[in-house]
Amino acid sequence: MKRLAKVALVSLVTAISAFNPAAAEYPTGPVQFVVPWPPGDFEDILTRMIAAEFEEATGASASVVNKPGGGDGPFPGALEVLNGPADGSMVGSFVIGVPVVGPNIDIGIEQDSFTPVGIFLTYPFVLAVSGDAPYSDMAGLAAHAKDNDVVLGHFGAGLTPTRASMAAAANMGFEFADDAAFDLLDCNTLSAGDADVINTTLALIEPCLGEIKVLANIGEEPIGKLDGVATLAEQTGINNLELWNGLFVKKGTPQEVVDTLAKIASDTMAGEEAQTLMKETGARVYWQGAEEAQARIETDRGKLGELVDLIEK
Repeated sequence: MKRLAKVALVSLVTAISAFNPAAAEYPTGPVQFVVPWPPGDFEDILTRMIAAEFEEATGASASVVNKPGGGDGPFPGALEVLNGPADGSMVGSFVIGVPVVGPNIDIGIEQDSFTPVGIFLTYPFVLAVSGDAPYSDMAGLAAHAKDNDVVLGHFGAGLTPTRASMAAAANMGFEFADDAAFDLLDCNTLSAGDADVINTTLALIEPCLGEIKVLANIGEEPIGKLDGVATLAEQTGINNLELWNGLFVKKGTPQEVVDTLAKIASDTMAGEEAQTLMKETGARVYWQGAEEAQARIETDRGKLGELVDLIEK
């Protein structure tokens, strides 16, 4: 009798599994990695590396789908992942703003809407000025700005590097006379005089590094390629909040999916191609797993609040 009961139980579990895709081995079909930005930047390049490794490791089809949100930044793409299934068939490649800022702007994203798989990229953001600027660091900029108008160029007022730049100015006792958002901030922006200080990525100004000055980099660690340039936090006393990118899945996605994605992504970041990108561009490439990523998100929510408080004083 006991044997018959055991056979019946096994049959029942098998039948349930057949009708429950989440119980089947992942992946069971094509997987989309959603990048809410246009192609070509660091998060797109590295996510494409992950997708290629995913295909090789699992045999399943994997593609990167770019969903730029225009003036709404990463949020339309994030909402698409949020409105999708919680089975790992849609994976978000999101910047810090999605889990840290998203819950504060009443668009349907809650603090627990997404489960982090891991964080893998810190963008090499810097503050740069023309070579003939009469200052070479943040202390010099602060002294100059107290008696002269200085215009800041950035990629958007809500972005982490922009908030950090504004908070740094406030903490050093000066304000930018004006600021403006640009689609592109490169050597031409400075040479044309469109902005006095630009908040941009190192890759965009690398062609003219010998003709400009980098005042600071915005992140937890100095950029190895910029010898002698200290971080914005070190120079101004603000916290070291930085712009990062990671992989996320919708809340409720099975742990097996998270584990599979994490293993493939961590191997990809440790690989030669990703590490070469880091050496060549100054971007920081690494793997920070789910628990560490979640703790970092909680910490960064507090850090962002501190920067906002400085700006709004």
